Amino acid sequence: MQFKALLTTENQGNYDTKLVTRHIDDLPQGDLLIAVSYSCLNYKDALSTSGHPGIAKNFPHTPGVDAVGVVKESCSDKFNVGDTVIVTGHDFGMHTDGGLSEYIRVPAAWAIPLPAGLSPLQAMQLGTAGLTAGLSLLKLEAMGAKPGDSVLVTGATGGVGCLSVALLSKCGYKTIASSGKAQYSDKLIALGASEVIDRKQLSEDSPKALLKPRWQHAIDCVGGDTLVNIFKTLAPGGSVAASGLVASANINATVYPFILRGINLLGIDSVGVSNDLRIAVWQRFASHWQLDLPPGFVTEIDLEQAYDYIQRFKQGDIFGRIVVKITA
Repeated sequence: MQFKALLTTENQGNYDTKLVTRHIDDLPQGDLLIAVSYSCLNYKDALSTSGHPGIAKNFPHTPGVDAVGVVKESCSDKFNVGDTVIVTGHDFGMHTDGGLSEYIRVPAAWAIPLPAGLSPLQAMQLGTAGLTAGLSLLKLEAMGAKPGDSVLVTGATGGVGCLSVALLSKCGYKTIASSGKAQYSDKLIALGASEVIDRKQLSEDSPKALLKPRWQHAIDCVGGDTLVNIFKTLAPGGSVAASGLVASANINATVYPFILRGINLLGIDSVGVSNDLRIAVWQRFASHWQLDLPPGFVTEIDLEQAYDYIQRFKQGDIFGRIVVKITA
């Protein structure tokens, strides 16, 4: 059986991505053969098509770290033919072929059931970015965050940042969005931000060990000096959920905010997190976390358009979620 897929090839350090016809035998080994209904685009997809060694080492390679679809063949007692499943995290779309394809084959451990109350389209409006935002909120609440608290979101125009703003607003938090893209301030307000601040307020290195507390908690998608300045500006007992490193993977911090204000640094891993926790987050998105996203926030495209939009990711020219419709 033949099908269409996006494929990145490598030739002496040069990478080329195009839509090709593949055969079902080209897929990796796995328990489940899935006909993909929708995928979505993430910055990791842009990195994998550029040969980033931390994302993809084996070429040819099909990008796409998210997919939702229908099981067509199953060698697992956990899933039956006809089940609709979500596939995110693990090694999907990284060192193994991903979701920008009409068919995928994955281990059963990489799939979870699509919960009742959530459509395939809604699942990919969220994808890994939504899962990361949900995991961040769960950890903050486990540390005492509650509706009405102020929460800073950095990198707010990115996928995780946008959905964090929307989710926090849905749950009754006062959300402060930090961004270097002033042209998107109105869109962040439409998502639910109470206030939008310039990222320069947090990206400059201050010699002071502590600064005036400005927010009770934070979701950080940036890292580097931004994360260090969050440490310095959190209220006593506050927490920051960290999931990004777009500024830097390194932090040059002191322990003073931790021992004088009792703040908490919470690491967020959306790749290796347990399926039990994944299911808990997806079930919340299917119920009391279900988001009412503003018009224009989600753009639906065809597989043929996917690489053009991946190029826009590389240029930083994306706001909102890009959902790729794979099958009718």
